[in-house]
Amino acid sequence: MRENATLGIIFSNVHDEQLGVLTEKRTTGSVPFGGRYRLIDFTLSNMVNSGVEDVGIIAKSNYQSLMDHVGNGKDWDLARKRGGLRILPPFGHANSGIYRGRLEALFGAMSFIRHSLSEYVIIADGSLIANMDYEKILAYHEETGADITVVYQKETLNGEIVPDTALLDLDESGRVTGVRLGNQFHGEQNSYLDVCVMKKNLLERLVSDLSSRNLYSFSRDLLQGSVGTLHIQGYEFTGFARKVCSLKSFYASNMELLSQDVRKALFLKERPIYTKVRDEPPARYGLSASASNSFVADGAVIEGRVENSIIFRGVKIGKDAVVKNSIIMQGSTIGEGANLDYVITDKNVLIKDSRILMGFATYPVFIAKGSIV
Repeated sequence: MRENATLGIIFSNVHDEQLGVLTEKRTTGSVPFGGRYRLIDFTLSNMVNSGVEDVGIIAKSNYQSLMDHVGNGKDWDLARKRGGLRILPPFGHANSGIYRGRLEALFGAMSFIRHSLSEYVIIADGSLIANMDYEKILAYHEETGADITVVYQKETLNGEIVPDTALLDLDESGRVTGVRLGNQFHGEQNSYLDVCVMKKNLLERLVSDLSSRNLYSFSRDLLQGSVGTLHIQGYEFTGFARKVCSLKSFYASNMELLSQDVRKALFLKERPIYTKVRDEPPARYGLSASASNSFVADGAVIEGRVENSIIFRGVKIGKDAVVKNSIIMQGSTIGEGANLDYVITDKNVLIKDSRILMGFATYPVFIAKGSIV
């Protein structure tokens, strides 16, 4: 990507309401994922790996953990005098409150966007799990001469509720002819992955015009409303991609990491996923410990049995404890003889000795941060 040619904008709070207890005290982007990452690490790494050196993260609320995680961007090589990483808090008018949608959030960040010298802007959600090459998307955007290029993935839906999802209708050339919004859909659909590219001056014009009419939804007011007046082109992404927009999708996406094929698709040597560096010793296993088909992070101490689970840094699992099909976040302790199946514990949870917690794949038990059970 040409130097300073592209500005990156990441939304960090988009699915806070849908994730519920996971985002009571943090943004969606700073939700822990996969044993050692935060959700935003994937989109932020995609930016850096694609040569985007000027990145703004739009935050709405509860962004202390986000600031602690990304810091000045050093771990992503974004601690720079020119460009680099910036956290963009809400800039609401006195009578408007915190922003209602992506479009309104962009209007609040317009001063930052206008000051950028970049020609293009890439807009992406911080809750998308994917290893995506934005350089290829930008090249396709220029090749097709589109005003806006939106990234989508083919997905088969069976009537399940899919919150905050836009589906694209495309013609034979890949041009978007319609944008459908709603909750329940059936059959193979072109699901918008909330990643798009356009020229910066076009974004400025669209945001200014739509915001002046009190419109705030990016998918409905900007994309759906511009299908007839702008050339919106679809770019199909064929790699692994998951939108984390509910507790159910959070659990399922974590569990998919236990598949070797998924790990190969996500964690590429040539396009690494960066995260905040923490110095931890290797995981330690006791004489009676066992772990199978599990992701165990550095700093964990395993004395019991772990199966089909994601174990974060600094987790301690006591002797004779059994942890199956579960996600145990950083700093949590599972007491001796405890039995957990389909459980998600937030950070620093204590499960006392001999406790039994059982959930279901479709409805795992969630234990809030710092709880004692």
